[in-house]
Amino acid sequence: MVDNRVSVKRYFKLLGIYARMDLASLTRDGKFMALVIAADLISNISAVSGIFLLAWKYGGIGGMDRFEVLFMLAYGNIVMGFLNMMGGCNALFPSRIIGRGQWEHMFVMPLPYGVQLTVGIFPFTGSSTFLVGVALLIVALRNLGKSLPWWWPGLLVLLLAVSMVTVVSLSYLLSSLAFYAPVQCEEISSTVIYSVERTMTFPLSGMPAYVRYPLLTVFPAGLMAWLPTMILLGKTNALETFYPTAFALFAAMLATCFFKKGFRYYVQKGINRYVSGGHRS
Repeated sequence: MVDNRVSVKRYFKLLGIYARMDLASLTRDGKFMALVIAADLISNISAVSGIFLLAWKYGGIGGMDRFEVLFMLAYGNIVMGFLNMMGGCNALFPSRIIGRGQWEHMFVMPLPYGVQLTVGIFPFTGSSTFLVGVALLIVALRNLGKSLPWWWPGLLVLLLAVSMVTVVSLSYLLSSLAFYAPVQCEEISSTVIYSVERTMTFPLSGMPAYVRYPLLTVFPAGLMAWLPTMILLGKTNALETFYPTAFALFAAMLATCFFKKGFRYYVQKGINRYVSGGHRS
């Protein structure tokens, strides 16, 4: 039986170790660091500039003004930026671990799975998206011209957490398929994450119902940035205000159920990814 207090202590100790390793890799060469920072900033700014420039040209999109669109883009960058910092290698893409047969390696480690999944955090080299999101958020708030209530920052943090839970839940829900088909589903989590990341930047305001509703239910990219932004700007009704939290809880329960079910199957059947010679097929 593993002591929970020891596990938590070990978890944060490992986070510190990986953070120092990440910082060392970034600062080992001054030119390398400058190139990495410049490239990341250019990449992240260009990723959001297209939508914002359209909003700027037409004075807004679908009932959202220029800086409301910028706020939405900033929100999405913060969500994905933080997730990439804290789980961009393993924790956010569990199907890779399963599909590559690395899950067995975790069986023999005297640590809980959650602690082992700290491997691959990038708090420094992976922080560009997050930092760009924070900068854009500050610019947007300065130009919105609205007086925000005292509880608004708390609501912002809550909705950011809800959006992150939704992304992680979708990744683990679909990754449960890798327990049954490891070869075919090795990259299913990355497909889910990247698809959400590339579609969440589109404002759904003004779009017809047959476009908006699927993006809030079947493929909930609209819950990653658009609907939380509308809630934070006070443009939703009571049902819409609580919907992202309810969806996140439902998705988390589904992910937990199906991931555990797939894991039980995996324990019984093992991996078929390796041939007798020990190489990936």
